[in-house]
Amino acid sequence: MILDTSGLSAEVEGYPEIEFFLRKASRIAIPAIVLGEYRYGIWQSSERRHYEQWLAEYLPTFQGLNVDEQATIPYVAVRSELKRASTPIPSNDVWIAAICRQYALPLVSRDRHFDLVAGIQRLNW
Repeated sequence: MILDTSGLSAEVEGYPEIEFFLRKASRIAIPAIVLGEYRYGIWQSSERRHYEQWLAEYLPTFQGLNVDEQATIPYVAVRSELKRASTPIPSNDVWIAAICRQYALPLVSRDRHFDLVAGIQRLNW
């Protein structure tokens, strides 16, 4: 499964609700876009050291997913479908949805706008 930024934040904060999903996963992946959003958030945090330390320790346990040439194919499809339906979502989330399609993995997220994207399964923690 793939964690979006809200899912990664919940894991770092130790929310027990997210543990339900993570225990069942054969692999847990974090797209580079999510990692960028998360790092930007911790850069502004008063607890920056704590979060950077957590990342240094636990990030190697996750599979990293990069945006590559293959990701552009589902990206175009997702963005086009959302435009036709007049249901835009944030641009970073279009990339995250595209990566979910690319790898055919469910997304752990609280963001309901992912439900507007056909072909991905959102797991609400």
